[in-house]
Amino acid sequence: MAWTDRQRAMLRAMGLSVWTPPGAPIEAVADASPALPEAPVPSPPAPERPIVPIRAAVAAAAAAEPTEALEPLAGEVATLDWSALRAAVSACRACALCESRTQTVFGVGNPSAHWMIVGEAPGEQEDLRGEPFVGPAGQLLDAMLKALGLTRSEAPPQQQVFIANTLKCRPPRNRNPEPSELARCEPFLRRQLALVQPKVILAMGRFAVQSLLRSDDAIGRLRGRVHRYEGVPLVVTYHPAYLLRQPADKAKAWEDLCLAASLLER
Repeated sequence: MAWTDRQRAMLRAMGLSVWTPPGAPIEAVADASPALPEAPVPSPPAPERPIVPIRAAVAAAAAAEPTEALEPLAGEVATLDWSALRAAVSACRACALCESRTQTVFGVGNPSAHWMIVGEAPGEQEDLRGEPFVGPAGQLLDAMLKALGLTRSEAPPQQQVFIANTLKCRPPRNRNPEPSELARCEPFLRRQLALVQPKVILAMGRFAVQSLLRSDDAIGRLRGRVHRYEGVPLVVTYHPAYLLRQPADKAKAWEDLCLAASLLER
């Protein structure tokens, strides 16, 4: 059978080679590798991004670091009470963020709150005040909470929230957290969750979702349904800073808060 240049190119694109009979002229063998086809064969669609544990991402990013460097911190933090945990966060020098911070941002709210809100990393205002979600994003969050009868101020546990971030130090110039930074700070967040024992968790933003759900999926794919963090119902929503840039999604965020509230009503 005589193959055309286009047919040979398509076979080669599929990983197949054209058989050349013994004694074929050199020109015929050379002709089995023609130029690229006129219309390239479309590649199969890329597989959906899998759920990737943040620990795995950290291990890949920080493979040069000895694993033993992370284990002692996690083991010690898991036994701390509130006062010791706050002191440990304030004195932490586990990563380079301690060099540029003004102060650590521990968290705020009722230590027995029914709601726990987890954000991403402190920004400039949070770094200056030592409190999560201040400035315009914090004002929007407070307004959203107020609409549900919730507050970060002094109130009974069922009306007050506890707010914490995945990172306790501000990344320089508000850049995204590095996987190794998230891993080194994760024991603090896990201990806060264990001490609060919330009835519902609201994860706000991509890095909060990565830390709690071990997922790289987009917020839009994860919101609107109930997830679980160690048995605790968890609802995913947009970060208030994102909502300030994309106000059209505020309605979706309100739906997420109502979903979280409905879990407590049950």
